[in-house]
Amino acid sequence: MKRELLRSAAFMRAAKRLAKRDAAAAEDLRNTFRRLTDDAFHPSLRTHKLKGRFEGVWACAAGYDLRILFEFVEKEGIEAILLLTVGTHDEVY
Repeated sequence: MKRELLRSAAFMRAAKRLAKRDAAAAEDLRNTFRRLTDDAFHPSLRTHKLKGRFEGVWACAAGYDLRILFEFVEKEGIEAILLLTVGTHDEVY
């Protein structure tokens, strides 16, 4: 099931910072976006639900230490993925 990716303003700021800091990470993000739209639970993404202060938020891997936080939302009656932020493990948690 293909899902549309919606990017929050916070995600865009974090992604731009990341791309300036690490050009290879930008390519990892593009590959992860393709997988997320096709199958958000692809084994390589290691998608998992978060707990505590991140209740209702999901995370996936976009490289060795790169994580994307997102939520499943509805847009015009169709399930979509709202990208919340991106960064290293320590930055996003």
